[in-house]
Amino acid sequence: MIYLILFLEFFKVGLFTIGGGLASLPFLYELAEKYTWITKSMIADMIAISQSTPGPIGINMATYVGFKSGGILGGIIATFAIVLPSFITIIIIANFLNKFKNSKLVDSAFKGLRPAVTGLIAVAWFEIIRISIINVNSLFDIVINLKALIVFLAILLLTKKFDKHPIVFIGIGALVGIIFKL
Repeated sequence: MIYLILFLEFFKVGLFTIGGGLASLPFLYELAEKYTWITKSMIADMIAISQSTPGPIGINMATYVGFKSGGILGGIIATFAIVLPSFITIIIIANFLNKFKNSKLVDSAFKGLRPAVTGLIAVAWFEIIRISIINVNSLFDIVINLKALIVFLAILLLTKKFDKHPIVFIGIGALVGIIFKL
């Protein structure tokens, strides 16, 4: 039964996610509320791991969740399910590409998708900040993780000052987290 659930849930994520792996985060947060095999804290960890490993973030996260909840077969099923809608869509688009490539309707649809995807990514970004830096228990009970905030600001400044590969900053963040037990 877990394999069918994994397939259906990640097929849905793959079908409705437009804009890359970060745009899939609202769907993953919904899964965290719906099932016990994933938590919001795990999603934040998966983002960090997926950003530092090769491959698309959404696929890495699907593989991780599938493996965590259903072993190797679960990882394979979740990965297959999240990419299947893209394969189907590309096959359909390839068949009709010449017919619609100059369509104002298609162009307008993509112009409408851009701000929607930006909104989905912004929601994911705010959720990551909330999980890693700001803990909001209630309107009057807000706790800021000062160490995490300092690391965030330091890495932000370093990325602006030094033109290095992102893996350098990920490594620095991991090292600081280990040393200061963030």
